[in-house]
Amino acid sequence: MQCVILAGGMGTRMQTFAKGLPKSLIPIQNRPFLHYQLTCLAKQGIKNILLCVGYGADPIERYAEDGRTWGLHISYTKEGNELLGTGGALRLAYDQGQLEPEFFVLYGDSYLPTDFLPVWTYFGTRTEPALMVVLKNEGLWDTSNVRFDGQKVTCYDKRNPAPDMAYIDYGLSVLRAGSVGEAIPPRSRYDLSDLFHKFSGRGQLAGFEVSSRFYEIGSPKGLEDFTAHLSKSAE
Repeated sequence: MQCVILAGGMGTRMQTFAKGLPKSLIPIQNRPFLHYQLTCLAKQGIKNILLCVGYGADPIERYAEDGRTWGLHISYTKEGNELLGTGGALRLAYDQGQLEPEFFVLYGDSYLPTDFLPVWTYFGTRTEPALMVVLKNEGLWDTSNVRFDGQKVTCYDKRNPAPDMAYIDYGLSVLRAGSVGEAIPPRSRYDLSDLFHKFSGRGQLAGFEVSSRFYEIGSPKGLEDFTAHLSKSAE
């Protein structure tokens, strides 16, 4: 199992906490956030990690290196000064031959305390080019943006969520590499949410429901919640 971590964004909302560092390196209880992500993935048995980096690429690579600290193998895709967005970063990785035929995608500010293996196994039974993990949210943790019929995401709309949407994108997905090459233009800025929106409208986005809440550090409230989660877990 390969997991691609999209960690190229500038994280402008979090610079008060990051102090010039990329979000992945925001210190939480004396460790960078990336440490907790990589520890979680290692416990899941996911050993092959591709870090898609842009802003703050060098300090991220200096910290994580080749991943041996966590028993992982880490490689890198570097966007340079021209940030390509979450979808554009995946296309760059595809063009460089770094994507496995199927792979997980995880956002660089997400911490997901759920079991990844059933997601991977279920995707193996599906024919769609992508799968989105969803949570029945009903506006609790953030704005709900998904309609889910039990097997497929029938509508995903991050930009214009509808009042009747009860589910939310959990922050974890599985894609087939070929779909990245076919659907995302090369060397262009492209948001992964636009690809998922397109797939959902075509009936091409499988769904997998989980029940554990997600954590994220893309907002001050998210950082506060994740810090509290770590403190509670250590009790």
